[in-house]
Amino acid sequence: MFEYEMHQMRAAELMREADNQRLVRQVRKARKEAARQGEDEGEGRVESHRDRFVSVA
Repeated sequence: MFEYEMHQMRAAELMREADNQRLVRQVRKARKEAARQGEDEGEGRVESHRDRFVSVA
């Protein structure tokens, strides 16, 4: 009986861990999508124009 209860506790622990990992993936995906949508709003990373010009010898 003790082994069965230990098995049940371990199974519940694994399910909680899987739920947490699933939630983390969903949050990361949502943040990535929000950042992707934010690119169109004019805010975000500023690109440098240094690479467009070459130095003259």
